Amino acid sequence: MNTLEIKGDWNITKGKLKQKWAKLTDNDLDYADGQQDELIGRIQKCTGETREAVEKAIKEASRP
Repeated sequence: MNTLEIKGDWNITKGKLKQKWAKLTDNDLDYADGQQDELIGRIQKCTGETREAVEKAIKEASRP
């Protein structure tokens, strides 16, 4: 997963991820350039999902 896949329109992506995993907070989904691994790790910790599942969800949520 690369930075461009995550960047997109992050507010829309965040909303979709929060719909999928209601326990995620805005703090869990804070994103800054170069921190995609940290973001994925925070989502994994909150949801118990695998890295692959989180990356797939981010990719799907960032599609128009």
